[in-house]
Amino acid sequence: MKKSLLLLALLSAGIAFAGPPAPHKDGIESKDYKWNSEGGEKSEALKLKGDKKRGEEAYEICGACHLPSGAGRPDGTFPQLAGQHTTVLIKQMADIRAGTRDNPTMYPFAATLTDPQELADAAAYIESLCIPLEHGKYDAPDAAIKVAQGKELYEKQCLECHGKNGEGQKDKYYPVIAGQHYKYLLRQMTEIRDGHRRNANPDMVKVIKPYTNDQLVAISAYQSSLVMPGNMCKPKAAKKK
Repeated sequence: MKKSLLLLALLSAGIAFAGPPAPHKDGIESKDYKWNSEGGEKSEALKLKGDKKRGEEAYEICGACHLPSGAGRPDGTFPQLAGQHTTVLIKQMADIRAGTRDNPTMYPFAATLTDPQELADAAAYIESLCIPLEHGKYDAPDAAIKVAQGKELYEKQCLECHGKNGEGQKDKYYPVIAGQHYKYLLRQMTEIRDGHRRNANPDMVKVIKPYTNDQLVAISAYQSSLVMPGNMCKPKAAKKK
C-alpha cells in the first residue's frame, strides 16, 4: 500500500522533486574506474536473501514503467526485467541510486527503495516472474539477413561472456540479453559504444567500440531473436465465444 501511495504522489508531482545525485567522476572515462568494485549498498544487498513476498510490494512502484508483469515496453523505453539475474538487477539499481549510472527517469523510483534488504527483495521478486512470450523484435524486411549477420558477430565476440543462448552469467553480473526488446538492446549498445553509459563494463566497451551502426542493428536483431532462458509464461487461454 505504501508504494502505491508513493507512486501516485510521484506521478502527480511529475517526479520533479526527486532529482538524481550529482554524477560521479569515476565512470568509464576515469582511469581509476572499477566496473564492479566491492563495498557499498550493492555488496550489502548481495549478501542478503531476498524475500519474494516483500519484493512484490517493493516492485509495485517499478511496475508503472516496467509493467506489473516485468515485460517492459517493446518500443525500447523500458527493458524487460522478468527473469533477469538478481546480481544484475541489484548492481544496476545500486549504480543508479549512487549516481554511477545516469538514469534520471528511473532514479526517483529507485530512490524509494529504502535499504539493501529492499533491493534484494525486489530483485528476488523480479527474477521469479515468468518470462513473457512476446517482446519487441527487429521486424524490417531484411530481418532474416540482419539476424544472420548478428549471429556471426555474436558468436565471435559476445558468446564468451553472454553465453551461447544469451543467458548471461549470474556470478559475473553479465545480464540475460536473450529475448530483450530489440530497440532497448540497440539503444544501450549504442550508448556503451559512444561512451554515454558510464557504468559500462570496460571489456565490453573495447569489444563494441569498432562496431558500425549497421553492425549494432544486426547484433541487436540477433539477440532479440533468442529465447530467454527460464520459466516462460503460459499462453493465455482463448476467450470463449
